Amino acid sequence: MATNPSVSTQPPQEPAPLSEPQRLVDTFFAPSKTFIDLRRNASWWAPFLLITIVSLLFIYVVDQKVGFRKVVENMIQLQPNQAERIEQMPVAQRDKVMAQQVALTKILAYAAPVIALVLYAVFAGILYATLKFGTGADLQYKTLFALVIYTRLPELLLSLLAILSLVAGVSGDGFNLQNPVATNPGYFIDPSGSAVLRALLTPLDVFTMWTLVLTAIGITCIGKVKRGTAFAVVFGWFAAVVLARVALAAAF
Repeated sequence: MATNPSVSTQPPQEPAPLSEPQRLVDTFFAPSKTFIDLRRNASWWAPFLLITIVSLLFIYVVDQKVGFRKVVENMIQLQPNQAERIEQMPVAQRDKVMAQQVALTKILAYAAPVIALVLYAVFAGILYATLKFGTGADLQYKTLFALVIYTRLPELLLSLLAILSLVAGVSGDGFNLQNPVATNPGYFIDPSGSAVLRALLTPLDVFTMWTLVLTAIGITCIGKVKRGTAFAVVFGWFAAVVLARVALAAAF
């Protein structure tokens, strides 16, 4: 039987390996290329190093331009019950409590990259368990962990925007370390406004949505998961976290 020479019997070629700089850039402009490459090499040090540098730079600028005393005062104003309780304390006790909170907040702020790494690991574990045992997805935890870190790269733009605004001279009055830029509806709620509404609207952030979409797309690239399933899992857990935040705000 004659063989048709027009039909190729060669297997499809694997995509060319990407360098670390290429993977970083492609996360923004061609994310599927980066995520597919994670199946070859699940290295995550490059994005985490970049996240760490920008995070520490942001905290340094906050420390210089706002000061952690003001940061803590602004955070307390978002919690009327706590603000009232501190206001009623004797001056000496109030100063001691404020000093303790300022010191703790500063330590946690500078330790944010390490804390974030732990949270990335937990989030990756939750997604892995859901996808592996809930949908039978074919994927590895280490690859999913690397994916979670790469998908956090867009949040660097948020930190850079906050740094630029502070360097440009934006007032520290009302500055919220946890929500520094007007990229979500919760930013516009007055400190005396509804804490429940703030908890509901703050997560609806442009950069948060970007990272969630990237995570869902990445899951389809590193595992045999349908896109609809990946989006349902990612946004399902996001909705659960938002509801938990709202419940805590309503309770306290």
